Amino acid sequence: MLFLVAAGLQLVFGVQKILNLACGSFYALGAYAGVSAVRAALAAGLPAPLFFPVLLGAGLALAVIGPAIERLLRPIYDRDESFQLLLTFALVLMFEDVIRFVWGTAPHQLGNVYLTYGQVRVGALTVPTYNLVVIACGAAIAAGMGWFLARTRFGRIVRATAENREMAEAMGVDMARVYSRVFTLGVALGTVGGALVIPATAAVNEMGIDLIVEAFAVVVIGGLGSMRGAFAGALIVGVVKAVAIATWPEVEMLAIYVIVIAVLVLRPAGLFARATA
Repeated sequence: MLFLVAAGLQLVFGVQKILNLACGSFYALGAYAGVSAVRAALAAGLPAPLFFPVLLGAGLALAVIGPAIERLLRPIYDRDESFQLLLTFALVLMFEDVIRFVWGTAPHQLGNVYLTYGQVRVGALTVPTYNLVVIACGAAIAAGMGWFLARTRFGRIVRATAENREMAEAMGVDMARVYSRVFTLGVALGTVGGALVIPATAAVNEMGIDLIVEAFAVVVIGGLGSMRGAFAGALIVGVVKAVAIATWPEVEMLAIYVIVIAVLVLRPAGLFARATA
């Protein structure tokens, strides 16, 4: 799920050159919307094993906020990065208040609904099947993104815009439409990520801020603007975080930032640095 959020961040930066801190807020909104949608579906009599498509639908439905937010960000497209960071961080604070107004300040969770899929034993380890479903879903979305960007007409337009915006515009590409669609796709990746992770954790108001830190660590490690970098960086951060939690929880964030510092020293542009999608 960290990859989905980082991929949305990378996609928006690659095309629109915006450092979007609000990616964490989309993740949090997806989590809260997922909780509400599954609760409503189960109350209406939906069989518990079908909660997974409900989560996907809730995350995708939130993508409707993408065009409105993209329109708000248009004045800062060609401004200094400091303006981008200030405005997108303002969005983070605004979305935190929206979450408080709609869902309150108490944590929301779905209990053990994710255990309806059972568990898988691997030697001495027991892994919830839902975790494997989420991993498979993330891999499928990554493969779908690769196919979309490489094989579809709009994907080629996106890559051309990321490579040379002025040339793409001179050839008749409607940049306003491209930006709106790309940003909406970035929002959808974040909201779906938040929705899919919520059965195994609780939705809390600060989860968006926490996710922003990890997403930018992924971006620094992988390289700003690179989808392959987002995938590799998410794997590195996710595995390091899991190992640290299992062995020495106190150094969880330290372990991640040791890697970030090492990448900045040895390869400042990132492992797969290239300003394309």
